[in-house]
Order: sequence, then structure tokens, then C-alpha cells
Amino acid sequence: MKRRRQRRCQHCKRLYLPDPRTQDRQKHCSEAACKRASKAWRQRRWLHNPAGRNYFREPDNVERVQQWRKAHPGYWRRKRPKTENALQDDCSTQPVEQQKDNNELTAIALQDDCLLQPALVVGLIANLTGTALQGDIALTIRKMHAHGQNILGIRPGIKSQGGKRDRQTSVVSGARAAGS
Repeated sequence: MKRRRQRRCQHCKRLYLPDPRTQDRQKHCSEAACKRASKAWRQRRWLHNPAGRNYFREPDNVERVQQWRKAHPGYWRRKRPKTENALQDDCSTQPVEQQKDNNELTAIALQDDCLLQPALVVGLIANLTGTALQGDIALTIRKMHAHGQNILGIRPGIKSQGGKRDRQTSVVSGARAAGS
């Protein structure tokens, strides 16, 4: 790789690193005043050159410019839209495919929450409700669980003693105790 060396600007006389793409031709640094001086220097050099001296004054060039102006009327007066945003492209709309309801049970439809339940319970609820969606099955399981607790007389917040429930001492035993 070629090593870049600092150069002295022909306008401000300060050292600068030239652009690696044009380092053999660059004579001025990137300061605004030096850029203006560089433009003026290049313009003077072009106008002193015989090819550039009458470039826009020769009859062929005058005719070329006149033809271009006829082909492009109002070029200099054209205004660009202010709402143009170069960072965002317009997205083309895509057609929406028609989706069909698939009633088949698949292992993919039964996800994490349903896998915690026995397969028999999940299959039974899916068969009764006609759906294999995890959310529907979980909702049905919660409803059935609450209904079962109501039948057995189990209320939320009441703990069973020893982890086992005695069926004889549930709702019926309270009625016997009141009648005796």
C-alpha cells in the first residue's frame, strides 16, 4: 500500500493529507476558502487553455446549447417536491392470501401450556370444542377446573389439610352436622 505524505496547501500554506484517490492532482486542502481558491485557479487554467478559451462561444456549441434548451423548457425554474424523502422508499402493496381454517390436530398447534396437561385431557377438550388452538384449550381447561372446584365445594384460598381431601367431610358432612 502506498504511503500518504502530507502536502502544503497552495492557498493557506498549511500541511494536509491529500485524498488517496486524487493525491497526485490535489493541490489545496479541504477548507472552504481553499476550495474557492482551487475552483478559481482551475477556472483560470481552463480559460487560458486554447480548447477552453472559446468553448461556449463557438457556433457549434451555441447551437448545441440552444437545441438542448428547446428540448428542456423551464429546466432552471423546475422546483423539486418538498415532501421527497430519500431515506424511505414507497413499499408496493402485496396481495393478502386467503387463509383457510385447518381443523386437523397437529403437534405444532399444541404448544407449551398444553404440553403440561395429559395428552388425554388435551385431546378430549380439543375434540369437544372443535379447536386445536392452545389459547382456546387453555381457556376451556380453566373453565372446567373452576366448574370442578365448584362441584366439589373447593373455594379459592382454602387449603386442604394434609394435601388430601376427605369426600365424606365435604359438603355432605356439614349438612349431617346441622341435622343431628
